[in-house]
Amino acid sequence: MEKLNGADFGKVFRVMEKSFPLDEYRTFEEQKNLLGEDAYQIYVLHGDDGESVIAFMAVWEWQKLLFIEHFAVDPSQRNRGIGKRMLHEIVSASDKIVCLEVELPDTEIAVRRIGFYKRCGFFLNEYPYMQPSISKGRSPIPLQIMTYGRAVSKDEFAEIRDTLYTRVYKQL
Repeated sequence: MEKLNGADFGKVFRVMEKSFPLDEYRTFEEQKNLLGEDAYQIYVLHGDDGESVIAFMAVWEWQKLLFIEHFAVDPSQRNRGIGKRMLHEIVSASDKIVCLEVELPDTEIAVRRIGFYKRCGFFLNEYPYMQPSISKGRSPIPLQIMTYGRAVSKDEFAEIRDTLYTRVYKQL
């Protein structure tokens, strides 16, 4: 995994479009503008050709928290252990609370995704959480927060939620 080379942003965005519902990502320009944020970074994994982007992880990192905002493996590359290796690399390099958002376990794919993260050491926190609109014209989404290594207390959850609302979604 390596930090995004700006020239690869279009490739990352194509994987994002294939991997997430419209309400879960920003427009191309809005997403690209985040690269100017100090706390925001995209890590990529290139294919054997050295050119294609087969997976990426977009993270926000602050003093006490690392938030994995988007994480996707290109559909043609899934079920090869790539995602598990990438998650292990990011969490093992951090001494912060590592968290991510997941859909409610209402569909088979959401249940499978939550199971994947659990197998990778994440815990599903049962506190209610609503992802604010990520972009103009996008809808808020009821989600849940998963944290690596352990579940968090109600107070820790509130701190995570408030950090995401103010620093990622520019709410509150």
